[in-house]
Amino acid sequence: MKLPIGIVGAGTMGAGVAQQAAMAGHEVTLVDVNEQALRKSQSLIEKNLHRLAEKKQHTPEQAQASFGRIYFSHEVNALQDSRMVVEAIIEDLGIKCKLFQQLESIVADDCILASNTSSLSINAMASSCSKPNRFIGLHFFNPVPLMPLVEHIPALETEQKVLETTLEWMNQWGKCSVVAKDTPGFIVNRIARPYYSEALRIYEEGIADFATIDQAMTEIHGFKMGPFALMDFIGNDINYAVTKSVWEACFFEPRYKPSHTQRNLVLANWFGRKSGRGFYNYSQELETSQVHDKLLLTTIANRILFLLINEAVDAYYFNVATKDDIELAMTKGVNYPNGLLQWAVELGINHCMEGMENLYAHYKEDRYRPSPGFRKLIANNC
Repeated sequence: MKLPIGIVGAGTMGAGVAQQAAMAGHEVTLVDVNEQALRKSQSLIEKNLHRLAEKKQHTPEQAQASFGRIYFSHEVNALQDSRMVVEAIIEDLGIKCKLFQQLESIVADDCILASNTSSLSINAMASSCSKPNRFIGLHFFNPVPLMPLVEHIPALETEQKVLETTLEWMNQWGKCSVVAKDTPGFIVNRIARPYYSEALRIYEEGIADFATIDQAMTEIHGFKMGPFALMDFIGNDINYAVTKSVWEACFFEPRYKPSHTQRNLVLANWFGRKSGRGFYNYSQELETSQVHDKLLLTTIANRILFLLINEAVDAYYFNVATKDDIELAMTKGVNYPNGLLQWAVELGINHCMEGMENLYAHYKEDRYRPSPGFRKLIANNC
């Protein structure tokens, strides 16, 4: 029998982590004080496991056994025997810290405590604990059973054994793991910011509408979803909150500055697909673009790609993660058609750096400041 796992928070992420752990053979306790959230997660997990059986990815007996390994509870004390507890609650640092302080009084001294935060400081949460050495960030991606990536973010005091254990367990769960420093946004949510923010900037400049910008990224560079369709899918409330969090945590770095356009959608409760309205109106046939101006589409697509590459190069330069982990994170975490550093090599590193220099010369804004990492790559003949 594999060691028991605890999950706090029965929302989409918490339910997904619980399902994944149960499918890997762990006994799982999923805790939430909200009765409706617990019932909803129970129904969602049962439905997902049934669908896997229908698709013959598991037998009906395996699906039933996985569901039978999940215990749903309102009581945090039910986590007392867990060997690892993953927090997946609201993105509020104060509330998370209080939860971990409560958990420390319940679980064993060697129980690993992990946060699924997408952008909050792992060190801040670890330092709120009496035993920060057993704390780590484990950032899963939605939907958890389908998305293979997990970002592991050790705090400054995290023991190496804790990182080794989470890496081993995620491997057993069938996940692809990357290790990142505790920097705002970690790997994926840092590097991916221009995909959204630069698309918004291009729209705000009046260069193209939402559908045309989406067409440019899917048609020219092969992205599976354009930035506006993807923001609507993620939820504009969530996407805006992550952008704002990264911007503030990076001391208001201009590269991550949020958009008034997206903020206005959030204030209007136009969250995207889940609310029926976002950049697109989901109550009617979706607007599509059939622009035939190849130069316009290429200019838009290259501008966004240059900024994405610039972020990847910057993350590499500042040792946020290894080159391999940066590439793996962006292809497995957000399904980019190519690793951004490899993309830079294929396009020509000098060409990408010149693309950024031209944008910087035109706008005279730090938003378009080329990363010094380009020269490091050139010097290393990458």
